[in-house]
Parts: sequence; C-alpha cells; structure tokens
Amino acid sequence: MKILLLGEYSRLHNSLKEGLVALGHEVTIVGCGDKFKKLPVDYSIYAQICNENKIANFLFRGFRKVIGLDFEKIEKAIRFYLILPDLKDIHHVQLINSDALETYPILSRFLYKKIFKKIKSRSLLICGDETPIVDYLFKKELKYSVLTPYFENNSSEKEFEFSLKYRKKSYRKTFDWLSIKCQNLITSDLDYEIPMQKMGFQTTFIPNPINTTLIPFQNLKIKDKIIIFLGINRLSYTKKGINYFKKALGIIQNKYVNKVEIITTENLPYDKYILKYNKAHILLDQVFAYDQGYNALTAMAKGKVVFTGAESEFLNHYQLQEDEVCINALPDENEITAKLSYLIERPEQLTKISKIAREFIEKEHNYKIIAQKYLACWK
Repeated sequence: MKILLLGEYSRLHNSLKEGLVALGHEVTIVGCGDKFKKLPVDYSIYAQICNENKIANFLFRGFRKVIGLDFEKIEKAIRFYLILPDLKDIHHVQLINSDALETYPILSRFLYKKIFKKIKSRSLLICGDETPIVDYLFKKELKYSVLTPYFENNSSEKEFEFSLKYRKKSYRKTFDWLSIKCQNLITSDLDYEIPMQKMGFQTTFIPNPINTTLIPFQNLKIKDKIIIFLGINRLSYTKKGINYFKKALGIIQNKYVNKVEIITTENLPYDKYILKYNKAHILLDQVFAYDQGYNALTAMAKGKVVFTGAESEFLNHYQLQEDEVCINALPDENEITAKLSYLIERPEQLTKISKIAREFIEKEHNYKIIAQKYLACWK
C-alpha cells in the first residue's frame, strides 16, 4: 500500500511512517518540518526563499506589512504544486490537520482538490489546533485549556493567532469541506478526542505512535544533583504555561541550591533538543493539558519523569493511578513546586516512575501496533 502523509509538526507522522514501513507499506511524508524543529520529510515545502534569502526576506516582510500578503504561505503552495506530479499511485492520504500545507485556506482547498482527484481514500488527523477544538474551548466547559491564558488576558491575542485563525471563515470553510471529503477523522490524544466528541463529531481515537526501537531506555543515575530540564518553544510559550514552570523553578533553585541543576533551552532543532535533555532526570513539558503530547511521550519512553497533562480523564481511560507514569502539571506554580520538592527529597520515586513510564509507552504507544490501528481505520 502506498501512503501519503501531509504535514509534520511533532514527529507523529515520522513515527507512523516507521510503523507502516515495518509492516511492509510504502510511505511518503510531505511537509515543512515545522520551522526551527527541522523534522525530516521526504518532500519539503519549506519556504526556503522567503526564509533563507536575506534580500527576499527583507522585501517580502515589507510587502506583508504594507499589503498584508504573506509570500511564505504562497511559496509553500507553489512548492507543493510542483511536486504533485511525483505523487503517483497513492492508495491513501492523511492530513496532519486542515492546514497541513500551511498556506492560505483558498490555496489549500485548491491543492487538496488536486490531490483528492488522484486519491479517493482520505483521513484527517486531529492532533492540535483545529476549528471544532477551538470552538469547544470557547465554550469554557473545561476547568482549564490551552486558551485559558487568552481568556484571562485578551491583550495576548498575538500569542494565540495560530489557534484563533481556525475560527476565521476561510479556515472554517476548509475544515468543513475536509470533514465531508475525508472518510475518517482521527484524534491522537484525549485533549482532542474529548472536544471532538463534545462537538458531535464521529472520530476514531488512536494514541500517538512511539518508535521505542529508536529511543533506548536510560536508567536514571542520580549522583550529586537532580537535573531538571525545561525546553521552551517561544511560539507556544503562553499556551503551554511555561510561566508556571519558570516561577516554580525559581523557588526550587533557591530552596535546593545544592541539590538541583536546571537546564533551560529555547527554540532548538529537534535533534539538538533531544541531546540537551538526555542527561535530565525530570522534564517539564506543559501545563494546560489532559493527556500527553508527542514531546512528553518521547521523554517518558527514554525514562524521564515528565511534568505534563495527566488529568482524571487520562487516568480513567488507561486505568492508572495519579502521577503513576507522569506528573500531572497544574496551572499553579505552588502545586508544581510541591511536586518537584517531593521528588527531589525522594529520588527513589524518580527511578520508580521512570521504569513504569517506559512500560506504559511500550504497551499503549507501540508504533507497529498503532500503525495497524491506522490501517484498520483507513480500510
């Protein structure tokens, strides 16, 4: 079976590809690599001219300010159009989300129509911001969400432009069109499954695939200090509640000055990011979540103790105890500080959680088993 995966933001499609290839299928990924992360793709539609040619970048930024036209989006559309002839004899296509090509919605629909003429079996993955997800979050029925900081301070609208764009008429039109043209809507974790169900959509919930053969488990060796890692993505700084982690780390640094080492990075490419957190015992991922995203799962597979989403909905679904496989990070620096303090003072707990986390990933997120679930859904 020849499969086309459009878009890549977190390495989800790369892990899925590895599972599918292991099962004997041929897979092609088309995408931008998610900017500074530089995730691998088979065909890149990264806007190289707009981003890497200094003169062009200067001119295009000027045009954008004056006439509001984003040439980076246009370049991505052109690059995808040029590779269309190479995408032959595909049996199934899956979009990472409705904005998989990261271009203007009208251009997205034009290009999707082109590819859909060739490929009749289609699926739309819901693994991040999407029109019905954002619509549901605006109902404010959850105790908190990634939009909580926006609701509390509307002046931060610029920081949430990537989420809010899905409420615009043009993006809504694209999602509505895709929800009809794609036979399957697939959610990757409970942060998306819950809103989609609440909004009345029929979805298939398939957890994120993790290729543990590429992620060796590392026994936590605690010598002099417990090492805490915080990797910051400026584009999602507020959405992930990084400010709560930074406040908690300030308290921890003063409280355990001789017991902890804190590593902070910002906007690193994925391969460098992984190397930076390798020696850490604890990884701080995100606050406003109910389930784990790809970054947390990868760290858990490695044996890190991860502060991330692990709310009751997650615990009930997988029949787990609180803080059994990862630490539920709440939007409260004092709560985060208390949980960090508990682990720093009881390092044996770190070792225990580390091993259970790896077992959980192997059981629930095995990349080959997850690939089989995707195949079953597509058929």
